Amino acid sequence: MKNRTEEHRERLDAHVFVCTNDRDSEYASCGTAGAEETVTAVKSWLRERDAFWTAVSVSETSCLGLCSEDGTAMTIQPRNTWYSDVTPETVPELLESAFGPDAERTDEKR
Repeated sequence: MKNRTEEHRERLDAHVFVCTNDRDSEYASCGTAGAEETVTAVKSWLRERDAFWTAVSVSETSCLGLCSEDGTAMTIQPRNTWYSDVTPETVPELLESAFGPDAERTDEKR
Protein backbone atom coordinates (compact mmCIF):
# COMPACT_ATOMS: atom_id res chain seq x y z
CA MET A 1 0.00 0.00 0.00
CA LYS A 2 1.20 3.48 -0.88
CA ASN A 3 0.00 6.62 0.83
CA ARG A 4 -0.34 9.14 -1.99
CA THR A 5 -2.24 11.83 -0.08
CA GLU A 6 0.26 14.65 -0.51
CA GLU A 7 0.75 13.96 -4.21
CA HIS A 8 -3.02 14.03 -4.77
CA ARG A 9 -3.46 17.19 -2.68
CA GLU A 10 -0.79 18.92 -4.75
CA ARG A 11 -2.55 18.04 -7.99
CA LEU A 12 -6.24 18.42 -7.18
CA ASP A 13 -8.04 21.49 -5.95
CA ALA A 14 -11.56 20.07 -6.10
CA HIS A 15 -13.45 16.88 -6.72
CA VAL A 16 -16.90 16.96 -8.28
CA PHE A 17 -19.16 14.04 -7.38
CA VAL A 18 -22.24 13.51 -9.54
CA CYS A 19 -24.90 11.06 -8.42
CA THR A 20 -25.79 8.52 -11.07
CA ASN A 21 -27.78 6.24 -8.79
CA ASP A 22 -30.56 4.47 -10.61
CA ARG A 23 -32.94 2.44 -8.51
CA ASP A 24 -36.05 0.54 -9.30
CA SER A 25 -38.42 2.38 -7.03
CA GLU A 26 -41.47 4.57 -6.98
CA TYR A 27 -39.22 7.41 -5.81
CA ALA A 28 -37.10 9.65 -8.02
CA SER A 29 -33.45 8.87 -8.60
CA CYS A 30 -30.70 10.79 -10.32
CA GLY A 31 -30.12 7.99 -12.79
CA THR A 32 -33.55 8.56 -14.28
CA ALA A 33 -33.27 12.35 -14.08
CA GLY A 34 -30.49 12.79 -16.64
CA ALA A 35 -27.44 11.84 -14.58
CA GLU A 36 -25.34 10.50 -17.46
CA GLU A 37 -25.92 13.63 -19.53
CA THR A 38 -25.07 15.80 -16.52
CA VAL A 39 -21.78 13.95 -15.92
CA THR A 40 -20.93 14.44 -19.59
CA ALA A 41 -21.72 18.17 -19.36
CA VAL A 42 -19.51 18.56 -16.26
CA LYS A 43 -16.57 16.76 -17.89
CA SER A 44 -16.97 18.71 -21.14
CA TRP A 45 -17.05 22.08 -19.37
CA LEU A 46 -13.87 21.24 -17.45
CA ARG A 47 -12.10 19.79 -20.51
CA GLU A 48 -12.81 22.96 -22.49
CA ARG A 49 -10.87 24.86 -19.79
CA ASP A 50 -8.08 22.30 -19.37
CA ALA A 51 -9.13 21.75 -15.78
CA PHE A 52 -10.40 18.17 -16.03
CA TRP A 53 -8.10 15.77 -14.17
CA THR A 54 -5.51 18.48 -13.67
CA ALA A 55 -7.08 20.69 -11.05
CA VAL A 56 -10.54 19.14 -10.83
CA SER A 57 -11.57 15.52 -10.97
CA VAL A 58 -15.05 14.16 -11.55
CA SER A 59 -16.52 10.95 -10.18
CA GLU A 60 -19.87 9.29 -10.50
CA THR A 61 -21.30 8.28 -7.17
CA SER A 62 -24.30 6.53 -5.70
CA CYS A 63 -26.99 8.34 -3.76
CA LEU A 64 -26.07 11.70 -2.25
CA GLY A 65 -29.44 11.98 -0.52
CA LEU A 66 -30.76 14.86 -2.62
CA CYS A 67 -33.03 12.89 -4.94
CA SER A 68 -35.31 14.78 -7.28
CA GLU A 69 -37.12 14.06 -10.50
CA ASP A 70 -36.02 17.52 -11.69
CA GLY A 71 -32.29 16.75 -11.99
CA THR A 72 -29.17 15.22 -10.55
CA ALA A 73 -27.48 15.70 -7.17
CA MET A 74 -23.91 16.97 -7.14
CA THR A 75 -21.31 18.00 -4.58
CA ILE A 76 -17.96 19.76 -4.87
CA GLN A 77 -15.40 18.72 -2.29
CA PRO A 78 -13.52 19.75 -0.20
CA ARG A 79 -15.60 22.92 -0.54
CA ASN A 80 -18.57 21.13 0.99
CA THR A 81 -21.02 22.61 -1.51
CA TRP A 82 -24.09 20.56 -2.41
CA TYR A 83 -26.58 20.93 -5.25
CA SER A 84 -29.78 19.24 -6.35
CA ASP A 85 -31.83 19.50 -9.53
CA VAL A 86 -28.68 19.89 -11.66
CA THR A 87 -29.31 19.43 -15.37
CA PRO A 88 -26.91 19.54 -18.32
CA GLU A 89 -28.31 22.99 -19.10
CA THR A 90 -27.49 24.34 -15.62
CA VAL A 91 -23.97 22.86 -15.44
CA PRO A 92 -22.18 25.82 -17.10
CA GLU A 93 -23.72 28.37 -14.72
CA LEU A 94 -23.05 26.19 -11.68
CA LEU A 95 -19.42 25.46 -12.58
CA GLU A 96 -18.74 29.04 -13.60
CA SER A 97 -20.06 30.15 -10.22
CA ALA A 98 -17.84 27.60 -8.45
CA PHE A 99 -14.66 27.90 -10.52
CA GLY A 100 -14.91 31.09 -12.59
CA PRO A 101 -15.56 31.28 -16.35
CA ASP A 102 -12.14 29.83 -17.19
CA ALA A 103 -11.86 27.58 -14.10
CA GLU A 104 -9.33 30.03 -12.68
CA ARG A 105 -10.67 29.70 -9.11
CA THR A 106 -9.84 26.02 -8.80
CA ASP A 107 -7.24 26.84 -6.17
CA GLU A 108 -9.72 28.67 -3.93
CA LYS A 109 -8.90 26.52 -0.87
CA ARG A 110 -5.10 26.73 -1.13
